[in-house]
Amino acid sequence: MADRISSDHSSLTTVRATLVRSGGLDRPKVEIPADDADAFPDGELVRVVADDTEYRARIESPLTDDGREIRGLYDSPTLARNPEDGENRLSSWMEGTDVEFGQSVLVDVIEEGFKYGLREPGERVFYDATESPDESLADIASGLDE
Repeated sequence: MADRISSDHSSLTTVRATLVRSGGLDRPKVEIPADDADAFPDGELVRVVADDTEYRARIESPLTDDGREIRGLYDSPTLARNPEDGENRLSSWMEGTDVEFGQSVLVDVIEEGFKYGLREPGERVFYDATESPDESLADIASGLDE
């Protein structure tokens, strides 16, 4: 069984982000401030744990500043690459919380560039400690998924 770590563990970095409206349909997105952008690689697919479920998300650079944003949580890497083909679980995560647009959310950096956690401020959660695959295995997996 994999080790589990809590969101208040000293090995985790926690970033205070903001849940904001996106687009004409008011879809939620997580805006990460520019000061913390280095921990979130632009254009990369990553794992994001929310409510004990692991999703895939693409980290993106917004047009307006040097921060980063997460526009959705998806069930697979393929759906994260092609969001129009799947359900965005970020909306359902938001509905299950007390967080409203314009309020803070916390993003825990579990494994930089690989795995993150999304939670409400004040909430304590546990994550499976998962290490990212080595570079050659990641390249093979990426090639198979495409």
